[in-house]
Amino acid sequence: MNTFEYLRPSALAEVLQLLQDDPEAKLLAGGQSLLAAMKLRFAAPTKLIDLQGLPALRSLHLDGDALWIGAMCSHAQVAASTLVRQSVPMLAALAGGIGDQQVRNRGTLGGSIANADPAACWPAGVLALNGTVCTDRREIAADDFFQGLFTTALESDEVVVGVRFPRTPSAHYRKFEQAASRFALTGVAVAQCTQGVRVAVTGLGNGVTRWREAEEVLSRQWSPEALDGLHFDETQATGDVHASAEYRAHLALVLTRSAVQHLLQTA
Repeated sequence: MNTFEYLRPSALAEVLQLLQDDPEAKLLAGGQSLLAAMKLRFAAPTKLIDLQGLPALRSLHLDGDALWIGAMCSHAQVAASTLVRQSVPMLAALAGGIGDQQVRNRGTLGGSIANADPAACWPAGVLALNGTVCTDRREIAADDFFQGLFTTALESDEVVVGVRFPRTPSAHYRKFEQAASRFALTGVAVAQCTQGVRVAVTGLGNGVTRWREAEEVLSRQWSPEALDGLHFDETQATGDVHASAEYRAHLALVLTRSAVQHLLQTA
């Protein structure tokens, strides 16, 4: 790896100043994606700004009628939280299915969504639940936050501080895993929200996306049979050594149907 300066500020204002002073600096949350990219020389930051010194970003609490999960909350913290299980149980299950125990202990919500890996689980959960991504300067609706392959609405000097989720007991996440990494070959999050059903699909290769055709039919008829005759557009997926675009599109339908059936059985 190239040489870099390691910094561990103790205040958010200091983080922001460091980012403004050096456009080549990178934030270090859990490091599960960034450090791997650095080892492969896909990233060569001049500075690593470690966010572990900001305990306020690990807050997990109710914010009015919403669930607040701080950006530095680890996957393991979310998975073990009684509050998450009571408010939005899907998120506890989603977090508990990420990687192995070491990854869950280090990886964070904020790091995952800021990276926006096309096979990551968290983006599907945030998008399906209509979460609000809160940064040091604004609030961004999930529909506006995720913008494609490793692309978000974040400015280069902007920091995610947490995500606000509406309390949603009726939601479920299913994924078909790549066996070695436990990333999603395809993953689907289905949520019954106040404004209707939302379906988010990850693992397609182009970034998380909503499946609006499925949302429309499920909002009219809440049953797996409502999806009969529906097909996910395979042109929205890409193929690789693990799965073809056609197979990923097929999995999107299978997993959506399975998620709906699960919610009906557990209602």
